[in-house]
Amino acid sequence: MTLEKVIVVGAGPSGLLLTLLLSKASIPVELIEQTEALDTNPRASHYSPESCYEFDRAGILDEVRVAGFIPDGVSWRKLEGENKSRLIKITNPLLKRGEDPNLAPYRHRMVCLPLHKLGKILETHVKSQQTAGIKYGWKVVDIGEDTEKGKAWVKVEKADGSTEMREADYVVGCDGANSIIRRKLFGDWVYPGYTWDKQIVATNIYYDGFKDVDFDDSQFFVHPEHWHMVARIQPDGLYRVTYGEIGGLTYDQLRERQPAKFQEILPGNPAPDRYELVNFSPYKVHQRCVDKMRVGRFLLAADAAHLCNPFGGMGLTGGIADVGSLYDSLRGIHNKQADDSILDKYDEVRRQIWHDVINPISTENMQRLFQYANADEFVEKNPFYKMIKEMQNPDKKLEKCGPPNATGLATIDIRHDTTLRQVTLIILFCELLELALQCLGNTHKDPFPECNAFSRTEGNFSHW
Repeated sequence: MTLEKVIVVGAGPSGLLLTLLLSKASIPVELIEQTEALDTNPRASHYSPESCYEFDRAGILDEVRVAGFIPDGVSWRKLEGENKSRLIKITNPLLKRGEDPNLAPYRHRMVCLPLHKLGKILETHVKSQQTAGIKYGWKVVDIGEDTEKGKAWVKVEKADGSTEMREADYVVGCDGANSIIRRKLFGDWVYPGYTWDKQIVATNIYYDGFKDVDFDDSQFFVHPEHWHMVARIQPDGLYRVTYGEIGGLTYDQLRERQPAKFQEILPGNPAPDRYELVNFSPYKVHQRCVDKMRVGRFLLAADAAHLCNPFGGMGLTGGIADVGSLYDSLRGIHNKQADDSILDKYDEVRRQIWHDVINPISTENMQRLFQYANADEFVEKNPFYKMIKEMQNPDKKLEKCGPPNATGLATIDIRHDTTLRQVTLIILFCELLELALQCLGNTHKDPFPECNAFSRTEGNFSHW
């Protein structure tokens, strides 16, 4: 069937990207956003090769690379000591002399750009498309289907209080963790999963003290209390500092604790007058996934469909991979290369990828930072650390594992191909983990058995 229109709800990065991809495929799209402008709160900023692949298909990758930068990699460090010693590092592939930066593996290398700047790039491109339109200040208040017409509809409330019905072949909820589309489909308090008993605070800061230490562009600090992440997110020296906090504290309590926290974790132990705090955003942390990403003519993607903690960027990567898969599915229907059942496959596989890949790996990414009494215990016991060190050991011949470095671990391919109605699940990260462990004489199928041992609060997901 030729699609007459698709409605996308939510003008975050996933909604904007899906709108752009569909409109460039000559599918009319209406993007509905309840706020009057794009969100500028500190959020994700690092885009994996999977994300860059989708940016390339949308025609924005070069612009994203110019506006951002290519980070040098990521390390894990100990908090103690003046230089906050680096324990291990995974590098971004470096361009070799004479090699073309637009060819693999360099074309889709990880790139860094604050999410609101990506949003502006996407918004500009969407507005240039004749088959796309953005409706700001429109809030979805009800949804339904007209089975006789074969359409889905949404009822929107505009800023002036008036309401209007809008219909389309399909409606896609890309409206985030508080998704009204998901709530209307399943109920206000139905989002299977759990909330961590810890919370995080994401901040953006300028601080000259970072110049005095040998920091990488991104680093995680292993500590039972003061676990955190520090990453450069703009070429001008803006840094993201995201740290763990006690669960249950109010915004005011967290804000009051922030100066002491920075004095504890930042190099040089600075007082507030030595840095500029640009943004301060506390978050509860969730691991959740819906039971269905498709209900009739309604579809869910990204945070509207699943959530995970932010350490490692699995949530953003998974959301953008959702968009790529859904775009292929809808384009296949539009071009009469697939029937409506392709959307059931989208639902099935994207949820499988969340359960089998995103959820366990993101859980281990976060738990690894605080589960040990100190960094020495991390070095002694953590399987991830041991595996990376073995792969980077030039004296150990790991013939099955290829070169003695861990650059291949910088990515997890969680896309799947729906264009030929065949699903491809490539889990590079897990394959490398298993292969490396086999090379070390360990064929255990679960390299991180301790990742299920953390404390959690079931059923609590208010105040996203």
